[in-house]
Amino acid sequence: MLTRDSPRLAFVAQNTFLILLSLVLLPLDTFILTSTYLLEKFLPTRPSRHVTPKARKTILVTGVGMSKGLALARLFHTAGHRVIGADFESHGALVCGRVSRSLTHFHALRKPTEATGSVPYTADLLRIIRHEGVDLWVSCSGVASAVMDGEAKEAVEHATGCRAIQYDIRTTEMLHEKHSFIEHTAALGLPVPETHTITDRAAVRAIFGTAKQSGRKYILKPVGMDDSARADMTLLPRANAADTDAHLARLNISKQSPWIVQQFVRGREYCTHALVIRGRVKVFAACPSAELLMHYEALPDEAPLTKAMLSFTRTFAKEGGRSFTGHLSFDFLVEEADTREKDPEKITLYPIECNPRAHTAVVLFNDTPAMVDAYLSLLKDEDVDVPLVTPVKPAKYYWIGHDLVEMVILGARGLFGGTTTLNDYADELREFGSHVLTWRDGTYERWDPLPWWWLYHVYWPMQFLNSILYAQGWSRINVSTTKMFGV
Repeated sequence: MLTRDSPRLAFVAQNTFLILLSLVLLPLDTFILTSTYLLEKFLPTRPSRHVTPKARKTILVTGVGMSKGLALARLFHTAGHRVIGADFESHGALVCGRVSRSLTHFHALRKPTEATGSVPYTADLLRIIRHEGVDLWVSCSGVASAVMDGEAKEAVEHATGCRAIQYDIRTTEMLHEKHSFIEHTAALGLPVPETHTITDRAAVRAIFGTAKQSGRKYILKPVGMDDSARADMTLLPRANAADTDAHLARLNISKQSPWIVQQFVRGREYCTHALVIRGRVKVFAACPSAELLMHYEALPDEAPLTKAMLSFTRTFAKEGGRSFTGHLSFDFLVEEADTREKDPEKITLYPIECNPRAHTAVVLFNDTPAMVDAYLSLLKDEDVDVPLVTPVKPAKYYWIGHDLVEMVILGARGLFGGTTTLNDYADELREFGSHVLTWRDGTYERWDPLPWWWLYHVYWPMQFLNSILYAQGWSRINVSTTKMFGV
């Protein structure tokens, strides 16, 4: 992984290699694309539409360049609704969702800047909603635009008849920031890991002083957006005080740049995705998680862990009241012993983060059309008592671009570099083959294959080229969310 201290030539080489990889695979992927269209012509799989013209709605889905936005757009389309897509685009990096068959129209959105704030973004949304006659806006924001969507929601619902799957700005900010989310959760009487907001190193040392008695370890994270720091999972305090001080000295901790000190819970990580309408959970899924999650496998509905996380989510949503509407995703840590507990009420969940936006786990609902009705229930004046929607026989999901580089290419580099054994590399290849043959790609859909091809041969090559031209270094990328993590 490259760091901010890596030479510029290393970043150029990294991006150049990936552009060349895209060119090498272009003939094969174009053959797959063409074959898919031919197969679909003679053996169609495109689902039939089942809504009457009167019941047909116009849905705006923002964030269709990400797998989660594209998945939702496709679900609304296959249910028979008119879908409008929108997303940010810059420097020729055209998002893959714009070419999806599920969209009637696509609109590019202006990115906010320090000078303009979110005003151009909100203006674009209002223009699209009025021009297209949008009934429902489904916000699928990324990390950087979550709060802006809260601002836009208030403007949209005040100025138009469109309803939004999005929290207001106050709620979005509270859920988005880790420290305020933890404080709110604790106030609800729900369990939380020990968490402190600090603005100087002296406060950190004071916390670590008490940790000697309890034996607790902590992780430090910045409150703001700092990709390189957020990927640092160093457990503190270190065994040697000098090592601890040396680590703290590298961190930019100040009143202008506050940090979070959070108790480290040794256990397994899980994540959830939920749709909440007027304080009630309408859609829910849970799955194992990781720091950079690129493989999705739903936990069974009847699993005690699933029930425990659903109960937590319902309690949290209910406290929000009737104005609490939006996507709600939690990251939990669960101690090893509790993962084997049979009674959901005896499982202790440690929420470490809340994402007030759609989670990529929404791809688990690709074969669950009932989810569309859950979204549309917001358009009804009265609450409709419908069963909770969970994934129906969900497939396991991966992204072939990520696995090809991570398992095959980097695995081969480790083998020849002496950091990976032949047996370990063989296991990686077998796992890659299993994903290709038995899992589903999170972007590919047989009746709508062009976004998959576009992602790897238009969008990402342009992003890598821009990285070279504008000297924008990155350490990792998330293929599913199209996020590049800075150094």
